[in-house]
Amino acid sequence: MNQMLPKKHQILPTTTWGIRSSLHSLIAILVATLLIGAVYLTQEGGLQLLYQDCTIITTLETRAEGAEDPKLSISSSKSRSKSRSSSCNLFSGKWVSDNQSYPLYKERQCTYMSDQLACEKFGRKDLSYQNWRWQPHQCDLPRFNATKLLERLRNKRLVFVGDSLNRGQWVSMVCLVESAVSQDLKSMPTKANGSLLIFKATEYNATIEFYWAPLLVESNSDDPVNHRVPDRIVRAQAIEKHARHWTDADVLVFNSYLWWRRSQMNVLWGSFESQDGIYKDLEILRVYEMALKTWSDWLEVHVNRTKTKLFFVSMSPTHQSAKEWGETSRENCYKETEPITEEGYWGNGSDPKMMRLVENVLDGLKVRGLDVQILNITQLSEYRKEGHPSIYRKQWEPLTEEQASNPSSFADCIHWCLPGVPDVWNELLYAYIFQQ
Repeated sequence: MNQMLPKKHQILPTTTWGIRSSLHSLIAILVATLLIGAVYLTQEGGLQLLYQDCTIITTLETRAEGAEDPKLSISSSKSRSKSRSSSCNLFSGKWVSDNQSYPLYKERQCTYMSDQLACEKFGRKDLSYQNWRWQPHQCDLPRFNATKLLERLRNKRLVFVGDSLNRGQWVSMVCLVESAVSQDLKSMPTKANGSLLIFKATEYNATIEFYWAPLLVESNSDDPVNHRVPDRIVRAQAIEKHARHWTDADVLVFNSYLWWRRSQMNVLWGSFESQDGIYKDLEILRVYEMALKTWSDWLEVHVNRTKTKLFFVSMSPTHQSAKEWGETSRENCYKETEPITEEGYWGNGSDPKMMRLVENVLDGLKVRGLDVQILNITQLSEYRKEGHPSIYRKQWEPLTEEQASNPSSFADCIHWCLPGVPDVWNELLYAYIFQQ
């Protein structure tokens, strides 16, 4: 056929194939160069995708891209921790009813159970809240082994620092491990005027402690018992009074959210004892940012990077308005008996803006060589509207006649029954401790 074409239109097989081959080679080189560049940029910190067990994990560097999504930075977990220590997103999953394996301990058998969290003791009859297991979509949580954890903590301190929700997680952890310790080889001393509670396993020379610091920095709410004050004041640049009690800890688990749920807070420059202090009401996000900076600066200077493992627990959600999950016949969590099944459900009690502040601070610490891993308990806890004490807890003050006639008016939809949701928080902590 080539012979029938005019000479200037004839196909020249050898020469043309050479040009085409060169062109294909050039394209291949360009594609390879782009791929190598993409891998390099990924390693340097842009969009970091880790392919592990057929799971794609997007790390914190994607936050700015979707900053308008109120749940993106929390519910998708942004976990800097998972990029290193997990083959799947432990925080993405569902609750599965499992009355064979759960609860992990019995409420009445926990020597150090808190009356604030002992729902069965105070009359709750439906106990199904104790039987839910958290099931990640792509993997299983490791089974909690108390003896194994105590062995890992031999000659060490595990310290929870924060508010009553963190104290609830501490009580959960004590309940999870204490059955593995003989009665005569465990104790619960207190220090720092009751601010520091210490579970000691003498056989292991290990302690699991809780330190009361609801705002992390110093405040007029630092008394572990008498901390309900009408006008909350913080010394946003002062933390040493608290920090000296957990300086030498081997594992530190922080939280601070519940006590910041207001529009403004009074900040003090100076001391509470001085008459020359300067007070100023500031918008809450600004004060929270100041407190987190003080906390992070302290960590950078004082934490032993080769010894201490650091965690920050994300927001614990509340369930104070039943309308949020489509319930019109009830006001809040009172009388709720089943979890929410809508995947991705997000209530109004969790503020993404505050958690983004935490993530920004932790990003800054990471740049400075200090890694604080987020325990992202928010989304998984959002589903558990039935897991709160409601009215089934010790009431610290006598109920009024009006309250007694309307139980939902004094229902606690903030804290969590034990055994229950905080046990799963500790299963997650357990997983990270051993994956490190």
